[in-house]
Amino acid sequence: MSHSFSQLFYLKGKHFEKDVKVPIYLRLTVNGQRSELSISRKVDPEKWNTRTGKMRGTNLEANELNSYLDAVRNKINKIHARLVDEGRPFNSSDIKNLYVGKGEKIKMLVQLFEEHNLQMEKLVGVEFALGTWKRYHTTKKHVKEFLRTEYRKDDVPVRDVNLRFIKGFEYFLKITKACNHNSALKYVNNFKKIIRMAVANDWISKDPFYNYKVQFKTVERDFLSKEELQDLKEKEIDGDRLNVVRDMFVFCCYTGLSYIDVQKLNQDNIVRHIDGSLWIQAERTKTKSKLGIPILLTAEAILEKYKDHPKVVNGKCVLPVLSNQKSNAYLKEIANLCGIKKNLTTHLARHTFATTVTLSNGVPIETVGKMLGHKNLRTTQHYAKIISKKVEYDMGILKEKLADIDNKRIKKTVES
Repeated sequence: MSHSFSQLFYLKGKHFEKDVKVPIYLRLTVNGQRSELSISRKVDPEKWNTRTGKMRGTNLEANELNSYLDAVRNKINKIHARLVDEGRPFNSSDIKNLYVGKGEKIKMLVQLFEEHNLQMEKLVGVEFALGTWKRYHTTKKHVKEFLRTEYRKDDVPVRDVNLRFIKGFEYFLKITKACNHNSALKYVNNFKKIIRMAVANDWISKDPFYNYKVQFKTVERDFLSKEELQDLKEKEIDGDRLNVVRDMFVFCCYTGLSYIDVQKLNQDNIVRHIDGSLWIQAERTKTKSKLGIPILLTAEAILEKYKDHPKVVNGKCVLPVLSNQKSNAYLKEIANLCGIKKNLTTHLARHTFATTVTLSNGVPIETVGKMLGHKNLRTTQHYAKIISKKVEYDMGILKEKLADIDNKRIKKTVES
């Protein structure tokens, strides 16, 4: 890679008093980017040759100063030559730092990402969920592929990340990796954390995300209707494999638990209140918020059904939950058996609890948010919007029915 490079000695500051010396500075320029440093020497401005960058004369003082300037120039040239031979990216600040003895290694983007992910992996289960670490691991893979595809490089200095780089990465995720808008922005947000670390540590002088605006699109979350949920509960299904998954799904529909939280649920999390009712008391894995959920009769019947299961007897769980991957695969089979056209996933059960089971039955939105473990009520309010649309849809059907009754009445009156 070619570089434009120059160095210039110049005087910094001017004094008009006779025999008052001013400091000599060295300006380094690489590809138009400048850095300056003091060389710890002073000279009388009247004796300085601006064109040659040296002191005029051949006396002892001039010879000693000019020899020192030549030594500095040669040292700088050697540092520049070494960086060029190493083939690594550098700028004028790197040459300056190496000259003054800082010599800090250039922070590389992928390397920094790997260091972050390694630290995060050690904190899985302490500060982070396994799924969070996996998403950062995937983000790093996408960044590496983006660098190879767009820059033909395995890594770049983190300071080279700018707004153009960020928008290029977003475009790469949407086009090359076929990510939808929200998924792409989630990866960009993970990437942003790495860049903000670099900014905080002064490895980047300016935050390249300053003028980048993230705007997620509103996604309509699907859920089971009252009729679909009833059909799912009552459907006769042969074999333990699908029955276990169906029961786990229904249990989540009546508790609002996410897959990871129902998987971790154990007997210690099932407590009996003073009034005799059973409650779930646990901590939500994703947000670490406390959960307090009354166990409805349908959910209680499912717990009773599996109380003698070997895994439950051993005290490891309250339900013999399969892996999330298998559960989602089996839920598609169950949907086909029940004639449900929606894409059943373990998370759809949580949406069903929020909409069909609670909000549709008049449970206050604040109570629903508390049971779901939401820290912000705005998260829960999205479900209220869904309910409003359902009310609008149902009222539309009612209007059609009433209009049909009125038309029949008018027709009967005319005929008579």
